[in-house]
Formats: sequence, structure tokens, C-alpha cells
Amino acid sequence: MKKYLFIAFLLCTSFGAFAQKFAYVDSEYILKHLPEYKSALSQLDVASKQWQQQVDQNFSEIDRMYKAYQADQVLLTDDMRKRRENEIIEKEKQAKEFQRSKFGPDGDLFQSRVKLIKPIQDKVAEAIKQIAKSKYLDFIFDKSSEATMMIYASSSYDVSNDVIVKLGYKPGTVNN
Repeated sequence: MKKYLFIAFLLCTSFGAFAQKFAYVDSEYILKHLPEYKSALSQLDVASKQWQQQVDQNFSEIDRMYKAYQADQVLLTDDMRKRRENEIIEKEKQAKEFQRSKFGPDGDLFQSRVKLIKPIQDKVAEAIKQIAKSKYLDFIFDKSSEATMMIYASSSYDVSNDVIVKLGYKPGTVNN
């Protein structure tokens, strides 16, 4: 009798292990519904364009200096040539440093992106977590993420619209 109860217990627990509930979301789809995300992206775009314009101006100035140096090179003494070369090299170092400070891995653009986008991503993550708990979901995958790619997904498991509703927006109305 104990043997049969033990086997029944094992069968019940093994069925429970296979009864995990999965769902997926499309984070790109969700974020497109959030006006604050669109606003953050446009702020980043404006800053990026301004900084790129400054970078372009810096390198144009270096190019102008180099062309002037080449034109005058024959007329310059060795000391004057060295001084102009050093000026151009120094200007180029400054331009590259400015470019790195704005667009590098720890640059202003990256820092601004973290400051503006992370709170929005945290808000979406919290809504997803609440939906997962309320629907007793064991796993939710991000369909739009490059790291987790799905070959096939039934739309009955997509909870993206639920997340949009939970965030207080209307599904299907993308903010452009």
C-alpha cells in the first residue's frame, strides 16, 4: 500500500513539474505605447545630434588647420612647422577626447540613456511581474530581445496588451 501511495505521489509531483505556465511579451511593442519612452528617445536624439554637430565642427577645424599647414609648409621654418604640427595633434587629441566623453561607453549619451530609459524599463518590469503573479505564470520571455529568440509563439500567450493596460494605456494606439 505504501508503495502505491509513493508512486501516486511521484506521479502527481511529476505532473506538477510539467505544468509550468509560460508567456511572452514584446517589449518593443509595449514601449511604443508609452509616451514617456517616446519623449525620452527624442531628448536623447536631440542631445546626440547636438554633440555630433560639435564633433563634426571639431574635425572640420582640424582638417582646415591641416590644409593650411600643408599650403604654408614650404614657407615655414622648422620651429614653426613643429609648432603647427603640435597644434594640430593637440587639437585632434582634444576632439577625440570630446567625442569619447560624449559617445564612449561611459559617455554622456550612455549616462543620459540610463537616466531617462531605466525608470521606464523598471516600470514595465514591475507591471510584468504583477501580471505574472496574478496569472500564475512561471516564466515570461521577451520576444523582441535578441538574447531570447522564439521561433514559434502562440498569440494566446502574449500578455503585452495586459502590460499596456496595467500601465494605464490603450493597446493598439501606438504613440508616434
